[in-house]
Amino acid sequence: MSDTTGTLDEALQRLHTTGPERNGWLSNHAPMAVEALVRHGQAPAVHRWLDHYAPKLEELPSASLRVTDDNWAEALGDPARITDWTLFFGRELDGRPWREVLAEWWPRLLPGIAGGATHPVIRTGHAVRTLLSDPEGVTAPRRAELAHALGYWAARHQPLPALAPLAAVPSAAAALDAVPPVPDQDGGIRARLAQLTAFPVWGAAPDPDAAKARLTELVTAATHRYATHGHGEPIMLVHAATAPNAVLRALPALPRELWAPSLAAAWAAAAAVTAAYTPAEAAPYPGTALTPEEVFARAAAHGDDHTIKFTDTALDVGDPLALAAAVRSVDLNPPVL
Repeated sequence: MSDTTGTLDEALQRLHTTGPERNGWLSNHAPMAVEALVRHGQAPAVHRWLDHYAPKLEELPSASLRVTDDNWAEALGDPARITDWTLFFGRELDGRPWREVLAEWWPRLLPGIAGGATHPVIRTGHAVRTLLSDPEGVTAPRRAELAHALGYWAARHQPLPALAPLAAVPSAAAALDAVPPVPDQDGGIRARLAQLTAFPVWGAAPDPDAAKARLTELVTAATHRYATHGHGEPIMLVHAATAPNAVLRALPALPRELWAPSLAAAWAAAAAVTAAYTPAEAAPYPGTALTPEEVFARAAAHGDDHTIKFTDTALDVGDPLALAAAVRSVDLNPPVL
């Protein structure tokens, strides 16, 4: 929905003085969370939420060396160049239509979709959704948010290891169930992703429409799976759903020839997070009689950024099991408000 309050632009302006990471490499989730809050009718709560979250944040890092059309390849994947990349995309978006910039850079960035624990692509998906939702009102803060998101993705770009194909499976749910967990689940996500060796074969799409349908299926399956498996790592496993949903949100802004590779990258991201954090056993979960609006209001009152973003994705899926998964995330993650 379109924001008629001005709250989103105000919040983004506050946030664009801060960096995309904190404490070394933890992500700044505020731009994504405030976009979800505004979209779901919680604009009056945004600045109070930001006041609570802001002390965690750090200033935007200093720029070091200008990224250009000639040297961008050597800067790709260099987290020390986050601000250089953000400034680069700011210049690009000032000079060209945002869809044109996105279409050029999307295939370059897709191979690094898992970088930054998938947060850069998720932030990009939120930014694109905002731009698509009100095409007549592409404001400077919203365009700048896309620059920050793409800059973060370029700086944290990190391809997954080479992966061998396992047996083909017939559905997204079966594919997630068949993902082998990494052997050592004691370290952080970068150490876990380095252990990946093979994924089930799923998701080949003969045409763009099939790719979109299978990407929708993947988002649904990953959201549902959180209800039974989210206890394995309640924060990190939300990304198995929110990362592919970010890709799904971007599809309408992309040329159709990019939809099939987008599906392949989204499957790799969801499978990687699943392999890194999936628990050994499923667990029972309670259903819910709450409406979607009530579920999101509960997530907003809970205040955890990951919970807000996962509930936002669950509402996109919209069925009873997705709503139950969202309530499960509220129950599993510690409240912050």
